[in-house]
Amino acid sequence: MQKTVNDLKIGEGGVVTALGCSGALRRRIIDMGITPGAHVIMRKEAPMGDPIEINVRGYELSIRRSEAKEIEIEPEVVK
Repeated sequence: MQKTVNDLKIGEGGVVTALGCSGALRRRIIDMGITPGAHVIMRKEAPMGDPIEINVRGYELSIRRSEAKEIEIEPEVVK
């Protein structure tokens, strides 16, 4: 089952498989280092739920939930 970064709970992570957007938003997401193959972990969310903070490529990044819905991931298998 394909999930998006928006579906992650705090502490969960996964590997980016695709970006479901185009144009300026796609370019912005890629410029932030979120590309297919990048590993992301959900760190925090604001009290009202938006924005969220993720860890990608060794740094913390805050993004809107609307942007997170466009980032498809393959969830990690917890052992």
